[in-house]
Amino acid sequence: GAEDVATALTWGADEHLLLVGAGIAWLVTRSSPSAARRKLGLHLLATTFVSALLPHVLKTTFDQKRPDREVVAAHLKGIPISGKSNDAFPSGHAIHMGALASAASFLPRRQRNAVWTLSVLLSVTRIAILAHWTTDVVAGFVMGVGVERLLRVLTEPVSLQNRRK
Repeated sequence: GAEDVATALTWGADEHLLLVGAGIAWLVTRSSPSAARRKLGLHLLATTFVSALLPHVLKTTFDQKRPDREVVAAHLKGIPISGKSNDAFPSGHAIHMGALASAASFLPRRQRNAVWTLSVLLSVTRIAILAHWTTDVVAGFVMGVGVERLLRVLTEPVSLQNRRK
């Protein structure tokens, strides 16, 4: 049961879905009269694009076997396949989630906390379905935060906290 739920939830951190969502958010913010919203839309798009590209670059350097290729625990089956067998490090899903969670610091508190909670939950699904080791997910999440923080220098987003529409 829990594995089936985690398998379904993990799609929420898929790079393709996130890129489409970020593109839509960027298009929506283009017409906003708020410069802060337009900057945040651009920042979100840039963050999502870089966090989608980074795992592919890093996985060409690292050669770590995924746990879904071995018997890790008798009661867990894992998913039958999750990308290439030696592409465990880092977790791309966790990079995406770390980057988006970090970007959520520009949102009002309630929305920021919801994004952080969802980001951590979606990252943990990668461990639950045996697609990644815990270290792959933790390192990926931290890398994602780092990517977003570095991109702030280029995109100069503005906080939406304490702002009205």
